[in-house]
Amino acid sequence: MHLQKSLSYPAPAGEVAALLADRTFVDEVCAAGGAVSHDVTVDGDPAGAFVVTSTRVLPTDELPDVARRFVGATLTLRQVDRWDAPAPDGSRAGTLALEVPGAPVAARAAMSLRPDGASGTQQVVDGDLTASVPLVGGRIEKAAVGPLLLALDQMESLAHRRLRAAGPA
Repeated sequence: MHLQKSLSYPAPAGEVAALLADRTFVDEVCAAGGAVSHDVTVDGDPAGAFVVTSTRVLPTDELPDVARRFVGATLTLRQVDRWDAPAPDGSRAGTLALEVPGAPVAARAAMSLRPDGASGTQQVVDGDLTASVPLVGGRIEKAAVGPLLLALDQMESLAHRRLRAAGPA
């Protein structure tokens, strides 16, 4: 199932990249998403290329029965966001990879950060979510896309609060 989302931030791309690479911020995003537990690692430097890996244990009570049969009462979600070093204009490209270890569900997406206006940044996520399960894969994909888009909305909202609190650089 195709997945596309555009997020806007009230700060320059360099500040947004620094926030996306901030372990404390990613911890906050994981907690806001209802993770029972989580682990975050950040490799690299947000001034250049960096990789953020988060592993979250999430409850499955809001998933349809067909999805819970594959994962149980909780599921582990592993997300790897890879960001390239910035271009001269501050934009950068990246990739997002999501997997549910032990379940045939995964998402792969291209990401970009681009300056938007005088002091804003737009992040675009564009990819596919797949559930390789005969007969019910489409239902699982539909059930998984909603929570994934909601998680991106939550991240955007948390980023807005953080970036506004930080004020102009």
